Amino acid sequence: MERCEWANKTELEQLYHDNEWGVPVHDDRTLFEFLILEGAQAGLSWSTILRKREGYRKAFHDFDALRISQYSDADISRLLANPEIIRNRLKINAAVTNARTFLRVQQEIGSFDSYIWQFVHGIPIQNTWKRLADIPSSSAESTAMSKELQKRGFKFVGTTICYAFMQAVGMVNDHIVSCFRYKQVKGLATPH
Repeated sequence: MERCEWANKTELEQLYHDNEWGVPVHDDRTLFEFLILEGAQAGLSWSTILRKREGYRKAFHDFDALRISQYSDADISRLLANPEIIRNRLKINAAVTNARTFLRVQQEIGSFDSYIWQFVHGIPIQNTWKRLADIPSSSAESTAMSKELQKRGFKFVGTTICYAFMQAVGMVNDHIVSCFRYKQVKGLATPH
């Protein structure tokens, strides 16, 4: 069974690849989780974030944006002392800022899902990469998303982070065509 080569290093990466990566996500809480985790990844490997994912879920109240938006200085200090997450003040502060901005988007538009999927017109982009080396680190859509998110006040949402987010939540299918998940994920691509 062939899979994308990046997912062959650890069992955690295999499970994530085989069950989550590229699957279209329309749940606001899960979209918020990936927005925070992709921002936390900046400068690090995704495997590092996957290893700390459960720690993030505990530390950030299962990515409850309302609770995170109300974090105090004491909460920030608690997070900076927590070895189960990436203890980077800028990234932690960005999570709080992003929670507040996320809630404003929900209020204005009705759901973050409706807002974020507009960048691909509600339909996952189906790429046909043959090799891992062919997959870009950004796209016109991720650049547009990045600019719009930054304009709204989101942090740690550069075009590369936005592209990784798009891959994670199934806005793009970047499984290589020989990967067993390519056709499965492609089959999940329905207009939303």
